Amino acid sequence: MFDLDRWQEIFSSIRSNVLRTVLSGFTVALGLFIFIVLFGIGKGLQNAFTEGFARDAQNLISIFTGKTTIAYKGLQSDRTITMNNDDYDFLVGTDKEKVGYSTPRYTANLMVKYGKESGSYQINGADTEEKYIENRKILEGRYLTPMDLQRKQNVAVIGRMVQRDLIKNGSPVGKDLDINGTMFKVVGVFSDDGGDWDERHITIPISTLQQMKKGSDTVSTVYIAYNDKLTPQEAIKYGDELKDKLKARKSVSPDDENGVRIWNNAQNMNDTFMFMAVLTGIVGFIGLGTLIAGIIGISNIMVYIVKERTKEIGVRKAIGAKPKSIVALIVQESVVITVVSGFVGVGLGVLALSLIGTRLEEFFIKDPHVGWGDIFLAFLALVFSGFIAGFVPAYRASKIKPIEALRTE
Repeated sequence: MFDLDRWQEIFSSIRSNVLRTVLSGFTVALGLFIFIVLFGIGKGLQNAFTEGFARDAQNLISIFTGKTTIAYKGLQSDRTITMNNDDYDFLVGTDKEKVGYSTPRYTANLMVKYGKESGSYQINGADTEEKYIENRKILEGRYLTPMDLQRKQNVAVIGRMVQRDLIKNGSPVGKDLDINGTMFKVVGVFSDDGGDWDERHITIPISTLQQMKKGSDTVSTVYIAYNDKLTPQEAIKYGDELKDKLKARKSVSPDDENGVRIWNNAQNMNDTFMFMAVLTGIVGFIGLGTLIAGIIGISNIMVYIVKERTKEIGVRKAIGAKPKSIVALIVQESVVITVVSGFVGVGLGVLALSLIGTRLEEFFIKDPHVGWGDIFLAFLALVFSGFIAGFVPAYRASKIKPIEALRTE
């Protein structure tokens, strides 16, 4: 490996056969380049899909109610099913180990005033864990606390767009809003990945909103972010169990699809995972194909190189060169070409992904990149293939008798 004479021979051979060397290296560099670009774009698609589910908690189950469509247990159809605080406690307590975060929500559209500014906004009565359910980020102040709910405090957390619409100057924290004739103190401002619509919401303690609604204990929606250790299939089953139990509790027919409704993000995630698995498989297959093409290319070229140098091998054997040294020389030359070409392919691939950057976001490709671990494995595979590609024909050629090698045309 560290024989200076051998290295001089290798570089002399490369300089003497530039076209052959370039063709050898081109297949390796091209294989790695295509592999990195394809896998990077595949990763960009995965990132875009993941971000598409980032609007709210990805592991979210939402439970709603409506009007029944089927008469059941002596009760007529067209009944309005409503949930209350006890129903929320029942649903969350069904299997506490499967619950990550949860909140009831009571929603109302109310007039909000600040000074001379006013507007109708969606008021969400919720508890402290709504922050995690909605993936909200606090920009100023704080979110709701258990004490706010317990004491039915008149406090509000407003979206960024509410601040822009109503409180135009200075920090809104500590200022008072008139919500439907009741004064609320702003304790925080949030941003939401859902965009302007979600940032025009105002959250107050659900206990306070229920009290404003003449002591009602109504709950519009129950949100449960299930434990992220559950698989999509387990989460789907858990959601169905919640739906069936609430139907039984509210005397709704098991076949009634409107009385109790459920939206389970696990179903969407399951479908997405299946799609991404197929997409990853296709990208992986194509990427693997490019690597195999590179391996085949350098193998064919090395066979040709060894055949071209058969007479040279015969002369070396005739003057006393050992088969081992002949094989080592050809293998080392093959590995050198593969390694150098591999670095070129890696550099060009990483550069291409860097140049792509955010230019393909409109095509649903976000932050395309490939992990260095994957690049290293692909690089290693090609270097190993270069070793084998040089070793096999060189070993066969080293077994030829000198007189036969010299007769080769």
